[in-house]
Amino acid sequence: MTLSTTVPGALRPPELHGRREETAAVESLAEGLRAGRGGVLVLTAQPGLGRTALVEYARAVCAPIASVKAAAPAALPQDGPLLVCVDDAHTWRPADRAALLADLRRLPAERPVAVLLTLAEHGAATDVPFGLATLRLRPLDDGAAAALLDRLTRGATDPVVAAWLIREAAGNPRLLCALVSALTSDQLAGRTPLPDPLPGGEDLLDAYAARIDELPAAARSLLLLAAAACEHEPDGAGADLALLLRAGGAPSGLAPAEAAGAVVGAGGRLHFTHPLLRRAVLRRAPLARRRAAHARLAEACRDRLSALVQLACAAGDHDERLATSLAAAASAPRPYAERSAALARAAALTADTALRTDRLADAAEASRLAGDPVRARALLARTAAVPAHGGVHQVRGMLSLADGPAADAREDLLTAAVLLPPKPARHALIGAAEAAWAMGDAAAYREAMARLPACTDDPSLEAYRAGMCAVLAGRTAEGHALLRRCLDDVATESDPAGLLRAGAAALVVGEVETACAAGARALAAVRAYGPEALLPRALEHLAYGELRAGRHNRARAHAIEGLGAAHRTGQPNVAVCLHAVLALAASVEGDAEACSAHAAAAADGAGPHGLTQAATLAVWAVARADLAAGRPGDAAARLAPLVAPGPRRGHFAVRMLAVPCFVEAAVQAGRTAEAQDATAEFTRWAGATADRLAPAQLARCRALLAPPHQTDAAYENALAHHDRSPGEFERARTQLLYGQWLRRRRRTREARGPLRDALVGFERCGARAWADRSRGELRAAGEAVAGEPGPGPLAALTPQQQRIARHVAEGATNREVAVHLSVSPRTVDHHLRNVFAALGVRSRVELSRLLAGEGELPDRDVEIAAQL
Repeated sequence: MTLSTTVPGALRPPELHGRREETAAVESLAEGLRAGRGGVLVLTAQPGLGRTALVEYARAVCAPIASVKAAAPAALPQDGPLLVCVDDAHTWRPADRAALLADLRRLPAERPVAVLLTLAEHGAATDVPFGLATLRLRPLDDGAAAALLDRLTRGATDPVVAAWLIREAAGNPRLLCALVSALTSDQLAGRTPLPDPLPGGEDLLDAYAARIDELPAAARSLLLLAAAACEHEPDGAGADLALLLRAGGAPSGLAPAEAAGAVVGAGGRLHFTHPLLRRAVLRRAPLARRRAAHARLAEACRDRLSALVQLACAAGDHDERLATSLAAAASAPRPYAERSAALARAAALTADTALRTDRLADAAEASRLAGDPVRARALLARTAAVPAHGGVHQVRGMLSLADGPAADAREDLLTAAVLLPPKPARHALIGAAEAAWAMGDAAAYREAMARLPACTDDPSLEAYRAGMCAVLAGRTAEGHALLRRCLDDVATESDPAGLLRAGAAALVVGEVETACAAGARALAAVRAYGPEALLPRALEHLAYGELRAGRHNRARAHAIEGLGAAHRTGQPNVAVCLHAVLALAASVEGDAEACSAHAAAAADGAGPHGLTQAATLAVWAVARADLAAGRPGDAAARLAPLVAPGPRRGHFAVRMLAVPCFVEAAVQAGRTAEAQDATAEFTRWAGATADRLAPAQLARCRALLAPPHQTDAAYENALAHHDRSPGEFERARTQLLYGQWLRRRRRTREARGPLRDALVGFERCGARAWADRSRGELRAAGEAVAGEPGPGPLAALTPQQQRIARHVAEGATNREVAVHLSVSPRTVDHHLRNVFAALGVRSRVELSRLLAGEGELPDRDVEIAAQL
């Protein structure tokens, strides 16, 4: 064979992106060769995915071991370890492959030889020995493609251009390189609109289409019709076989096309086996044949919009009549993705710059609503020549509201409202108000809502506008009365946006169950009719309502689904909000690790984009987890800036909801003055709000701050309020605090009742960490908790001593134990000396080891304790 032999040290491994598994397999092959073991690795891939690059990588990592790159039959060198690389083995004649295999078999068995074979995925090299190690190269993911693009352009690519190039390259590194090479620096930087379609990659498309070149004419004609028909179909939908036959496709062409691996038939539709193959079929066909195929399809289409799209594909120049027909047909109830495609075609046929920009903006908005922000931004990029266009600003602002800084979204939407006619300006101002809400800027929210003209044609929207303005201006009673009008039609409303507004109004007035009903109806409407872009937001609204209703497990399920939808539709800002919801749910359920992870994800996204509401919810969640774990000092430190007046305060709609947590933490941490100030403000808010939980929470705050002779009555009053309001979790928290107070006053028999009730309540709502606290308090009150294991080595200790022993063994200091158990550090020290004496241990570390050895403590806690 013709050999290319390496010179030791002459090769440097190429930089590969997104190929960890593949490079690891190659490195394993090289390590085996150095250790005196041979092996075979087969790499298969579609054209352009990097088979040759991996061969060069293998030759580089094997140096200084000799390697040969075989291109045709010849003699192999006979001495020493050897790496044989056979690239594109599918192109060899069967006799040549047989000769290679014979040469490999004749090598001495003791000689280490590694063989790396690469094959096209649809190659015919059936006599190449598979079966040991075969690795299929897959397309690059978006992250790897972005890293490659950044390297190719040295970071000079505009983000919108970069996203579109990555989309068009379909994970193919060779195609991505070709697309970049075919563009100018101004096009890459976004200063000049991109051409449509993008140039570049013709040789790669030839490689994809090579498999159909030898097919019969009938098969090639059918494939061209199928590729053309996909222009009016959603991505991945394939082509309607009946349509192809009506357009003149020969049925005899189907079997050869399927046998060649070009298409797959299913359910009366033809699907190309790779999107680049479909693109190759269209691009390689002569222009006249392409137009003829589109014209035949237009005649055969029974759907008007599909026929118009095919006529647009066949058109050679501007055609305002066809463009007008397309734009008119691209309306409801057509799916948003189809509307966008038709409007983009209409824009391409439009000569007038202003009208073309209108149609591109409409196409971009339809793509946004379809959940495709990458395409929406690419369409907006074609309008760069128009400096001030209301529709462009509106779409850009709504996109930023979903994935950019909220302040940028607000400015774009306010600008759009000035440029747009009254009705679309209304939607822009509502979007600007949503951006201000996310930012936590109440004044900016009122400003945007105040600029909305009276919505006489939409009484519900007008009630919402006027009601929110009144509430934020301090006219609470008037605002609540107006907002309640939004709730009248929840049972019959079908518009998702209107239902989401009704849900928000319900939460403001404290009608939590109505908020959940509105959220559920909005979700059902979006799932049935769209738009896809509203799905994650509908799930977020519903999850938040369920949190307020105390249904934390259902909130978590909807938030997890919403998180997936937010990532799928390119809405990271909504994902941030959903992470905050999941952190809140985890803080109740007792999963501290999940709470911390979701809160960190929310904080990471909220900071750069100015999402104050999500950031506030995340801090509240972590503080509540601190409380559940017996760390009131940490909880108070986190919440103090959010609930106190001043520039660091939290979101205006969340601050008061977090006050009861802060008061509990602050009282236990000795920050009584701050707790009193927060309770005073909470008293004013509770008097104005309709939140049904607020009276019980206020009564609990007062009980925490009451003098000893009034505390009993204060807790009884709080529990009486709970009897008149929903919220099992909040009731159980009040019962736990009451039981703790009674036990601390040495009224252990009386403490057991509220502590038992607290335990049952926490168990019913899945609040594991809080239930554990209740069990501990019950043990300290001298009651064995059903279903718990016996105390093991702690059997000789009193319940209080058992609790102290466990906390100390887990690494807590005496002061931390005192705070957790509501006793003094001196009491902890006294009990700990007795514990050491009773158990015969001399140190905290020995105590940890004793409990771990008896199964009372995980080994990792011994290690932690030993470090303290």
